[in-house]
Amino acid sequence: MNVVDSHCHLDYPGLAEDLAQVMARAEGAGVRLMLSIGTRVRKFDQILAVAERHDNVFCTVGTHPHNAAEEPDVTADELVDLAKHPKVVGIGEAGLDYHYDHSPRDMQAKSFRIHIEAARQTGLPLVIHSRSAEADTAAILEEEMGNGAFKPLLHCFSSKMELAERGLALGAYVSFSGILTYKNAEDIRSTARIVPMDRLLVETDAPYLAPVPFRGKTNEPAFVVKTLEQLAEVKEVPLKTMADITSRNFFALFAKVSKPGWAS
Repeated sequence: MNVVDSHCHLDYPGLAEDLAQVMARAEGAGVRLMLSIGTRVRKFDQILAVAERHDNVFCTVGTHPHNAAEEPDVTADELVDLAKHPKVVGIGEAGLDYHYDHSPRDMQAKSFRIHIEAARQTGLPLVIHSRSAEADTAAILEEEMGNGAFKPLLHCFSSKMELAERGLALGAYVSFSGILTYKNAEDIRSTARIVPMDRLLVETDAPYLAPVPFRGKTNEPAFVVKTLEQLAEVKEVPLKTMADITSRNFFALFAKVSKPGWAS
């Protein structure tokens, strides 16, 4: 079985200091490729260094909505320029987070639109973070799609089904994390049931949100298999079939990543 972890943070504490073992455990679990996600443009060199050291790690460039106030000077042109590196295969993560409001909402929205413009110009997927901000996230995506097409990915989906439906109408992919395995997440499983097979991805968001039975522990890419098992059960298909589907979808969306031999 060959699996892709479409969203993790390999440069974060909890993973970075033990990365060799994290990578070995991922390989042992069948996780063949990892996408390490940027959250601060001003620390892009750190995440790029990880990707450059490992053939099966790629990365994105972007400013998380939590950090929008820290990086108000990031421009679409800068993102486009950084995205020219062969290891950079996506823009983000960017979006809106009204749960914590670590940055003012107007600054989050401005940053979100800048990242959308960079995704539009590069043709690379936009990794979207949305928490407690469904209506505004959908409205911005719909408005901006009217200004020119881009490729949205709703990562770590934990919102109401309406956001998934509005996103899917725009051509978005939807990625599910360990939250899918939680006992009280039946609403998320219901959303997963309505997402078309060709729009599904799985992720860890490591080192956060470890799936059952590892909930409460530091998450890592090897654990994405548990989320995949739950998704296969929800969609009523064999586990290997779901692994093949989500891997195929990853390479369709992140087309800058050359398919390795196992994905051909």
